Amino acid sequence: MKQSLIILAIAFCGLAAGIYVNQLTDKKSKVESSALPGFSFPDLAGRTHSLTEWHGKLIVVNFWATWCPPCRKEIPEFVELQKEYGEQGLQFVGIALEEKETVETYLNTLETNYPMLIGGDQAMALAQQMGNIAGILPFTLVFNRDGQLIHRQAGPFSKEDLIKLIKPLL
Repeated sequence: MKQSLIILAIAFCGLAAGIYVNQLTDKKSKVESSALPGFSFPDLAGRTHSLTEWHGKLIVVNFWATWCPPCRKEIPEFVELQKEYGEQGLQFVGIALEEKETVETYLNTLETNYPMLIGGDQAMALAQQMGNIAGILPFTLVFNRDGQLIHRQAGPFSKEDLIKLIKPLL
């Protein structure tokens, strides 16, 4: 009897922990309406940018790192979507969680058509502030033309799912 109670208690604790972790890492989190975060990060040329620079556009902010395979897979897809929908008001903004030299070396192997900002450790703090409590990469935020956060995605964002989300908003 005592052994059964111990097993039951352990199972309950495991279930509770699983539910908690699932809530932290929910890939398609429900989003509370919030405005564009106030931050400034430099691009590869050293020019400082803020998201308010693209206010009035549909903004997709992607936190990424060169060592993250899903991040590297997304970038070419984002380049295609920027090319296809940019004139309709879509703006991608990449925020790298690494130092300039590492990011620059990696991006020299790719053709990109949207701003890549260097955020380092401050970018990870911003991602956590914006809901990435578990520190998952890639981490993507979508802001509507009014600057309201409408979607938060922890983990990879399929091109098809992103198109379904952005097309009605363009």
